[in-house]
Amino acid sequence: MRYAVVQTGGKQYRVSEGQELFVEKLGAEEGTTVELEDVLLVVEDGKVNTGNPFVDGAKVVATVVKNGKSPKVVVFKYKPKKNYRRKYGHRQPYTKLRIEQIVG
Repeated sequence: MRYAVVQTGGKQYRVSEGQELFVEKLGAEEGTTVELEDVLLVVEDGKVNTGNPFVDGAKVVATVVKNGKSPKVVVFKYKPKKNYRRKYGHRQPYTKLRIEQIVG
């Protein structure tokens, strides 16, 4: 079993080859290849390679499958008896990646 832990968008993800995952929006077009070079850990056949903070020469090659927005989150604030009401929504943009290869 081969997997890696990568950091992107301020979050860390455990990825393996062939996996699809949603990450914070990367400014890449659909169908293009992206290299994630902030690799914190690589495990291959029980052999663990950790970085300080990143593993030298390691990268994860991924293909952008889709760019989109997550479902809307509605935020409603109000204060009783004060005629104060605020309603707004937020849709977080994301990028869906397919992990092609783990190098290193």
